Amino acid sequence: MKQLDEFRFLLPISHKNGMKVEGLVFADKHLMKQIQRDQTLDQVANVATLPGLAGRSLAMPDAHQGYGFCIGGVAAADPDRGVVSAGGVGFDINCGVRLLATPFMAEDCADRLEDLLGQLFRDIPCGAGRRGMVTVSKSELDSVLEDGAAWAVRNGYGDEEDLVRLEEFGKLPGAEPDFVSERAKDRGQHQLGTLGSGNHFLEIQKVDEVFDDATARVFGIRTRQICILIHSGSRGLGHQVCTDSLHQMDGAMRKYGISVVDRQLACVPVHSPEGEHYLKAMAAAANFAFANREIMTHWVRNAFRKIIGEGTVEVVYDVCHNIAKMEEHKVDGKQRTVLVHRKGATRALPPGHHLLPLVLKSVGQPVLIPGSMGTSSYVLVGTDRAMLETFGSSCHGAGRAMSRTQAKRETTESALRSELKSRGILVRCASKTGLTEEKPDAYKDVDRVVNVVHGAGIARKVARLVPLAVMKG
Repeated sequence: MKQLDEFRFLLPISHKNGMKVEGLVFADKHLMKQIQRDQTLDQVANVATLPGLAGRSLAMPDAHQGYGFCIGGVAAADPDRGVVSAGGVGFDINCGVRLLATPFMAEDCADRLEDLLGQLFRDIPCGAGRRGMVTVSKSELDSVLEDGAAWAVRNGYGDEEDLVRLEEFGKLPGAEPDFVSERAKDRGQHQLGTLGSGNHFLEIQKVDEVFDDATARVFGIRTRQICILIHSGSRGLGHQVCTDSLHQMDGAMRKYGISVVDRQLACVPVHSPEGEHYLKAMAAAANFAFANREIMTHWVRNAFRKIIGEGTVEVVYDVCHNIAKMEEHKVDGKQRTVLVHRKGATRALPPGHHLLPLVLKSVGQPVLIPGSMGTSSYVLVGTDRAMLETFGSSCHGAGRAMSRTQAKRETTESALRSELKSRGILVRCASKTGLTEEKPDAYKDVDRVVNVVHGAGIARKVARLVPLAVMKG
């Protein structure tokens, strides 16, 4: 491994037999030591052995070991020569983050914060397997899978203006509900408008510091403002789509003469029947996740009206961080269409990019980076450098520093609640383990992670937010 500069480490092709492209890891020396504790670098090298990659196998500074691909991994495939891998997206398809900006300041909510958190906890089901308050028929679920957030808006669970501030405007093209199994639909039918468990959360936050006033104004955020950050995905439906697709890909590789160094990298040619099947089912699951976050936005607005008062709660942005999409990028000096896998990585488009809505074109795309429930979260903005180096990608969070098992072993619910209370952070959780496995020091230092992407120039700091109240599954 060769350190190129303060924030970049290169894995040469000679690092591992079979590598077809180099690996590039964004980190500082401290984060690199954490990354080296698990199989992350091995997974970066393994991805580099896949056929038809266009450019390097990448890892962001929040990278840690995942299924096949590391979490924090980015890889782009040539659609004509390359492959699509379900492990390159992961089980929670379109797990993503949505930031909402309220018209209220911290002092407006200080006395009602506990009531507000309680209302949100009642209105938005959280925890493994929990059903939501929105139940749809199987035929209506197909409409959700086709139309994404637009379905939610059409049915009274959001505003038309919201769609402008969502990645892909809240609807991935090419979704095919018929390619989503009945088992997946059964799992998702009653889960719209639910938060889920694990690292999913809803946070009431305060804007603590603004680093770029001009960009923050365009985004609609200002110091001491109350914001809401929602982290959730496609729930059981997306998990089942991934499970089904991995099984299908594993069985099809021999037909295409593909062998992989790790079975978790099961893959098929992008334009094969199995590849097209996965991408259409994945798009449908992604649309479910967009609708899911849109419905939760509706419940957030209702809670603010009930507890705090009238005022417009606006979407700052909504980004995916588990997705594979056809995008236009410059590769070896030529503009090409490539299939970009982002697993635990966030799209980071620069100013002027054609996929941005007019309101954001002058500054670039908001990049939302949550920390842990006891630390800061960040709003960044995409850059031209990201388009050149990372297929327009940045990190997606702090990244785990210890396993869930270790985190649960090292703390108790009461001790963690006391710690958070001493920091002035309220918490509501559906289960004890849901809290302890997500303790703040189970994650890397988000300030350090963000400083790497900012220092490397692949995203630029706009604002820091701190948690006031946290809701977890």
